[in-house]
Amino acid sequence: MSTVSNINIIENQPLPSPQALMDKIVATPEETEFIVKSRETIVDILNGKDDRFLLILGPCSIHDTKACLEYAQRLAELSKKVSDRIYLVMRVYFEKPRTTVGWKGLIMDPHLDGSCNLEEGFIAARQFLKQVVSCGLPTATELLDPITPQYIADLLSWAAIGARTTESQTHRQMTSGLSMPVGFKNTTYGGVKVAINAIEAASKPQVFLGVSENGVASAVSTKGNKNCHLILRGGDDGPNYDEASVEESYKALLKADQPERIMIDASHANCGKDDTKMPAVFEAIVNQKVKYPERILGAMLESHLNAGAQPFPQPLEDLNYGQSITDKCINWETTEKIVLAAYDKLG
Repeated sequence: MSTVSNINIIENQPLPSPQALMDKIVATPEETEFIVKSRETIVDILNGKDDRFLLILGPCSIHDTKACLEYAQRLAELSKKVSDRIYLVMRVYFEKPRTTVGWKGLIMDPHLDGSCNLEEGFIAARQFLKQVVSCGLPTATELLDPITPQYIADLLSWAAIGARTTESQTHRQMTSGLSMPVGFKNTTYGGVKVAINAIEAASKPQVFLGVSENGVASAVSTKGNKNCHLILRGGDDGPNYDEASVEESYKALLKADQPERIMIDASHANCGKDDTKMPAVFEAIVNQKVKYPERILGAMLESHLNAGAQPFPQPLEDLNYGQSITDKCINWETTEKIVLAAYDKLG
């Protein structure tokens, strides 16, 4: 008899249930309370009840948790200096969308060798999130696989849906059930209409296929997530952080009766993936925040200990400490300088 199922499947390896990993790596009551309060703060900033500037910053991706923990410790100290005007949230990105192929992030390939041990990846992700939270920093990530939130969402304060997945019905449905504020990026070609549609869809109740905390395939029913917003990240036609583009997006949100406050990503297409241009883009965003405080919610930066990015794959022993293996980042010294300059302008 001919085979009709699983023709291209090599292996189907069971994973521990989300609950099993949450029981193994447990958020303390203090950590849980911190996460709840940080989410509330971000929602207040989104709704204009808190006038601080929300800044999501950190490495493009987490590949070396030792270096990234050092970054987190430095960021926590910087946060103490600016917290009355700027609310810092650390980028802790474990999943990387690929245009074709490549390293897909710490969850998928924690050993950076193609072994793809997802159980160890989820363990590493939970452990690192707890370390960042213990530094006194809220955490942010892009959610790519719709099963991932069940394993790590309890340790997140904010999430993003990326440019490649904003149009995805699956991700809109997933977002409708998430417990934290979520930003939808404009598409890779630059259009914001799709992201605005995504915000509206995610705010509505949804029913979809999912996985329960016990790892069982389930029909998931949601209330809808009312705390979503737009992120401008540029596109194929160029950047969209300029005042005219922001004005156009602001009017589009008003017309659609969606939250009008906008976050702007200073990296990606807005700086042409050139880390040396990122500080000037960030300065322009801060200037707009000063001029139009009711429009600008905050910004995003890709930042690491050291500037630029290094080729990957390569032998792990040859990797530079504290340097990205995905998109180029600004270094720590530049990060501190531009954040402190922004603090002065926002006074």
